[in-house]
Amino acid sequence: MIPHNATTGMNISTYRTIEEFILLGLTSQKDIQIVLFVVFLSSYVISLTGNIVIMILSRISCRLHTPMYFFLRNLSFLDIWYTSSIVPEMLIHFLSVRKSISFHGCVAQMFIHLSLGGTECYLLLSMAYDRYVAICAPLHYTNIIHPALCIKMATGSWIGGIVNSIVHTVFALQLPYCGPNVINHFFCEIPSVLELACADTSLNKTVIFFFAMLVVMGPFFLILITYGYIISSILKISTSLGRRKAFSTCASHIIVVSLFYGTIIFMYMRPGSTHVANQDKMATLFYSVITPMLNPLIYTLRNKDVIGALVDITRK
Repeated sequence: MIPHNATTGMNISTYRTIEEFILLGLTSQKDIQIVLFVVFLSSYVISLTGNIVIMILSRISCRLHTPMYFFLRNLSFLDIWYTSSIVPEMLIHFLSVRKSISFHGCVAQMFIHLSLGGTECYLLLSMAYDRYVAICAPLHYTNIIHPALCIKMATGSWIGGIVNSIVHTVFALQLPYCGPNVINHFFCEIPSVLELACADTSLNKTVIFFFAMLVVMGPFFLILITYGYIISSILKISTSLGRRKAFSTCASHIIVVSLFYGTIIFMYMRPGSTHVANQDKMATLFYSVITPMLNPLIYTLRNKDVIGALVDITRK
């Protein structure tokens, strides 16, 4: 059944006269755009290199054949595509006079970004559960966190992210877009796209809030509960050395969770009246571009196993 505009009763498909969108980006000043091009090209190369290195190391190094690095390999694979869904287009626009993206390209970018963002929320929860079992039930770790369970949790994370994206994308496509076609953002993020719809978007905003609670806040609260148990178990360890070793196994994950959830909650859980375009751009930039670059650095610099595996491979 083809949806109709509630006001006019006309077929919504007759309203989509927009064939492309214009992205305003981060700035309109040409000299600053050149600087930003160099900065984001460098960050993109660092992000790709770091995440590819972690994927290769965790695959070929025997010391990294553990559930934690299985999830880390998934996270690195996700981060490669997460940042690649935004940065290449943004780099082109820094050097272009006309910063346009086709309607279907915008929808594809929005779908991929939502899918990977939702998947990362669930993956970070899976990694928190892995650390919980490792610290709170170490004697049963290999029986609980077995390869089949890891595959199920990773698969569930990807499916959950894709379903989240399908719902948002389908609801967004039901709206008419009849102009203007200027998006005040550097990519097609769904709140910015919805601002251009020439129809009531209250249902879409309700769906966004509901799924933000389900996909973002749900895993986040479970991670907090998990770390409550982890901290309680660590405090029961009798020696300070033992407590430090136990906490060090969680430190990288805690930092990554803080960086990712801190900005994504700021972006999606605020009242609509408090949204400011430049603040939203900075928040999105951080969790979509900066965090994928920092993740491999955090896990490498704070992890003796990864550093040891890198040294072993380098020597060979």
